[in-house]
Amino acid sequence: MSDDGVFIGQGGGQPQILNFKRANRHGLIAGATGTGKTVTLQGIVEGFSKAGVPSFVADVKGDLSGLGMAGSPTAKTHEIFAARAAEIGMTDWAYADNPVQLWDLFGEQGHPIRTTVSEMGPLLLSRLMNLNETQEGVLTIAFTVADKDGLLLLDLDDLQAMLVNCAERADELTTTYGNVSKQSIGTIQRSLLQLRSQGGDHFFGEPALDIQDLIKTDDGGRGVVNILAADKLMASPKLYATFLLWLLSELFEQLPEVGDPDKPKLCFFFDEAHLLFDEAPDALLEKVEQVVRLIRSKGVGVYFITQNPIDVPDKVAAQLGNRVQHALRAFTPADQKGIRAAADTFRANPGVDVATAITELKVGEALVSLLQPDGSPSPVERTLIKPPSSRVGPLSPQERGVLRQTDAVGTKYDAVVDRESAEEILAAKSAQAAAAAAQAKAQTEADKQAAAQAKEEARQAQIAAREAAKPTLTDKIIQTAARTATSAVTRQVANELGRAVFGGSSRSQSSSGGLVGSLLRGVLGNLVK
Repeated sequence: MSDDGVFIGQGGGQPQILNFKRANRHGLIAGATGTGKTVTLQGIVEGFSKAGVPSFVADVKGDLSGLGMAGSPTAKTHEIFAARAAEIGMTDWAYADNPVQLWDLFGEQGHPIRTTVSEMGPLLLSRLMNLNETQEGVLTIAFTVADKDGLLLLDLDDLQAMLVNCAERADELTTTYGNVSKQSIGTIQRSLLQLRSQGGDHFFGEPALDIQDLIKTDDGGRGVVNILAADKLMASPKLYATFLLWLLSELFEQLPEVGDPDKPKLCFFFDEAHLLFDEAPDALLEKVEQVVRLIRSKGVGVYFITQNPIDVPDKVAAQLGNRVQHALRAFTPADQKGIRAAADTFRANPGVDVATAITELKVGEALVSLLQPDGSPSPVERTLIKPPSSRVGPLSPQERGVLRQTDAVGTKYDAVVDRESAEEILAAKSAQAAAAAAQAKAQTEADKQAAAQAKEEARQAQIAAREAAKPTLTDKIIQTAARTATSAVTRQVANELGRAVFGGSSRSQSSSGGLVGSLLRGVLGNLVK
């Protein structure tokens, strides 16, 4: 109904228009369960798609998948919607579908969405694993060491291998980066196991999501609606919240500055927004505030959907210029506080008692205040919300299958890619180190055996030499016989020489001859020897 923005509904006797030029100033859709938030969200997304603005929508209950199919005149809601269209003057209202791309972190109800551990970073990963500041510091050191050593952290196996490596090098890393205790690493590893049990390993790996695949239009110029199946993901609320915050961060980092465009490049709808802020540390809240505050200059509008507006911290809520408030219930003091807080966020309108109206609103009715072309918020108006043109309700598995097979993404993300990264490189280094150690040990053992063998051979050689030097029995007999014969010959020769020299046979001669003979026998005996 308007070329300037998305028609929200009729209130205060005039159409309520979400101006395209102010749509990147973010927004809030709040209200109790069953008051019509989903239908309001559906109508806004349809309006953006018709204007060529892509959207990303978290589908917590599964209902928003119906955006991919036109509504039906046979649906139970047809008469209600037709009457509402007539009541607010929508003469051109008709059922129509929207171009959609279906996504699912688990790859079951849509294309898988993955990112790498490195792209997630230690801050968001620490939030995901519920680490304290000390453990977050150790995880940051692991990321730093991996980057320094040229190790890619793609999936959780890579992170596990990197943590083991840091534990083995704890003393070295403590000297360089600060305390790296094996106890902290052990705690991180246990948290990693819990993350795996929640299905976190489906989210990390390759091929990683290309942000540009979310910012597309179809052949007719309509913006593609990206629908994330989050019903199963809600069983792991921290994974859900951390994933959507990561996606916002990636959009912020990758998209160029565009200032305030004529219409957004992408609108991001964050259902069950309170999960993003529950028990979030200050560092994470600061990051959320920074991203929400600055991402508008990238042409991205962020819309939080929650039951109570007080679920959103004040610093973030202050950035939300476009507001749609459905009914709240005042059953408890906390509910009453939420009503007062919601009433205070609207620009006053003398004709509307906001605090009272919030508790009286019917299903499909809301208090609306939107940014005007000059940037100021419009006075709050009690508004009848327009009916959606697409189906209200989920798609069947068969319909999901058809849409998944025929969208622009195709099979780009369906097959997992496992290239060489930290796990493989560290495993190879470990194997090389083990092989080198085994080889060194084997060489040492071989050297010891060679030395022992040489020593034994030398000992045996000495024994053989001593044995060889000992005379045999035959040698002993010959030596004995030779000595005996020599003694006899020596005595005979000596006697003969003695008689020849001294002659005669007198006693003196005999005495002298005996002495000489003894001397000669000694000399001859030595000569013979």
